[in-house]
Amino acid sequence: MKRREFEHAIRAAGAVLGVDEVLVIGSQALHGSVKRSLPEEAERSVEVDVAVLGDSDGRQADLLDGSIGEASMFHATFGYYAQGVVPGTAIVPEGWRQRLVPFRSRATAGVTALCLEPHDLWISKMIAGRPKDLEFGRALMDRGLVDADTLRDRLGAVEKLPARTRKRILGKIDAWSRGR
Repeated sequence: MKRREFEHAIRAAGAVLGVDEVLVIGSQALHGSVKRSLPEEAERSVEVDVAVLGDSDGRQADLLDGSIGEASMFHATFGYYAQGVVPGTAIVPEGWRQRLVPFRSRATAGVTALCLEPHDLWISKMIAGRPKDLEFGRALMDRGLVDADTLRDRLGAVEKLPARTRKRILGKIDAWSRGR
């Protein structure tokens, strides 16, 4: 997803939901922090994961999915879409809300995307651990978009994470920061 597509999806999400602020928790959150082109592993995504803070029952997520989500007319027309999610979808380190990166441009028409900070996003993706998440995490490290020491600190700030998962992620940090 290119920046102009991200801006369009954010603008559309705000219009559908009647809000001027949305939360972006997936790979497209990089648009808030990375001003140059995103890694290919992020740009290949055709979805932006959008939530509204406080949408604990998922009603706004469902509205978004039905309006501009996967298999919607919006998706068929533009080739990308907004996936409605709830804020708790991503497992992130404590303090993540204070580190959200606001993204707003003329093309978002007054809607601000509150984007996960890259280290918080990286941790969330590594916890999910799908092959595409691992590729994404490796790309962020290879491009110097995240720092190994900060990642270790943030991993320590994730509550109730199984020891096996924590060890797996620490192994990735160590190996990838040494270029393996």
